[in-house]
Amino acid sequence: MTEDKFDTDIEERKASLAEISSAGEGPISDAERSLRWKQDMRIIPLSAGIYFLCYLDRSNIGNAKILNHSTGNDLMTEANISNSQFTIALFVFLVAYGVFEVPSNILLKKLRPSRWIAFLMFSWGALTIGLGGIHNYASLIVVRFLLGVFEAGLFPGLVYYLTFWYKTDERSIRVALILASATLAGAFGGAIAYGIGHINQAGGLSAWRWLFIIEGIPSVVSAFLVWFFLPDYPEGAKWLTIQERDLAVHRLRLEGSKGSHKTMSWSDAKETLTDWRLWGHYVIYFGISVPFSSLSLFTPSITAGLGYGDLRAQLMTVPPYAVAYVIQIFVSWSADHFNERGLHSAGCALLGAVGFLVSAVLPPDSYVGRYVGLIIAASGAFACIPPLLGWLSSNIFSTASVGMAIALNIGLGGAPGQIVGVFIYKSDEVNRGYPTGHWTNAALLFAVAVGGVMLRLYYAWRNRKIIQERVQGQEVRLFKY
Repeated sequence: MTEDKFDTDIEERKASLAEISSAGEGPISDAERSLRWKQDMRIIPLSAGIYFLCYLDRSNIGNAKILNHSTGNDLMTEANISNSQFTIALFVFLVAYGVFEVPSNILLKKLRPSRWIAFLMFSWGALTIGLGGIHNYASLIVVRFLLGVFEAGLFPGLVYYLTFWYKTDERSIRVALILASATLAGAFGGAIAYGIGHINQAGGLSAWRWLFIIEGIPSVVSAFLVWFFLPDYPEGAKWLTIQERDLAVHRLRLEGSKGSHKTMSWSDAKETLTDWRLWGHYVIYFGISVPFSSLSLFTPSITAGLGYGDLRAQLMTVPPYAVAYVIQIFVSWSADHFNERGLHSAGCALLGAVGFLVSAVLPPDSYVGRYVGLIIAASGAFACIPPLLGWLSSNIFSTASVGMAIALNIGLGGAPGQIVGVFIYKSDEVNRGYPTGHWTNAALLFAVAVGGVMLRLYYAWRNRKIIQERVQGQEVRLFKY
């Protein structure tokens, strides 16, 4: 019986390899399309759900800051926290976030994605619940720092994780579907805060405490599902047939990360750190991270400054995120479809810059115009990010380097940018329409647009050089646009 099963497996493997070989390098086959759909149904909803909860737990402090402010039951009043102390609480989160991203991606490869991500998820969920019990500035600082430690590894980890499963021209849209869940979380976060604001003092707890508790519990519970249901690598996926596993490995032989490859070595680290073109990506990502951070944390305050009061301000954060969600998905699909991630990111950055420019130049009392500017700014800024991340991961050629470069991009580029974003929307500028924040974001997004075009031109030059130097019949890998 055992021998019969063994013989059957061998025959299936032979048939699988023959089918893969016959497929050649032509258009995508029905088998590959079916495999990709099967992977999508297993991986993308789970990954998007994980990041949705992560972003909800990270950004709800912005909602807690002003929730039930009119009755004196907000975070700032009850914990006796000043505006400068609140800013420092945001700052320490991002310091931890930047420091722990690279080690986390190394551990993800070493300990398996399902195990490491589940551990991170349980930890940040428990800490979010803990935020509901703080009573002073010191406890807020400690919990926010630890929250940064455990949330640091998730987003770069998910981007790295996708490189084990998808080809370069398939990643931007999937990164977008995951990142768009953060946009969705921003929309839902405002709606959830609006609803929870109506249970203020239920059970003797203020609404902002209930906000942290209610939003932290799903992360803790979901961590157990991630442990058991998030697949690690195609090579060992039991939910795929033998033929599907062989096809999954074969189609990524040139451009994907491999679960069987060694973890990071010092030579890999040195090569990644000294590749100057990657630093171009990091600088560009710094530019987009400032508006991403500031919008994530201060959209409730910005809408409050547009004449919307208390709970109404929470509700008015929904439309900018909802519109940005749709734009983000469409742009990322288009970037992959046309293999033009750099130019798509540059175009979105330009759109976002215009939105911030509108918000900056209009008079403070031009509420409708500035609100439209906020929607345009959010749409451009958020839609810019997935193609940038897909572009970076598409142009790194080893498993070890991909994980480190993605983490460095978000750690060295993203974290400092997010730190800057914490300081540019000043509370004493609310009556002037937050000019410092809007002008800073507009300038940085214009710089991102220019940087994206320049890097795109550089990769075109490199590809021409590779083609000219290629030996006839040699299989080479070109840089993606």
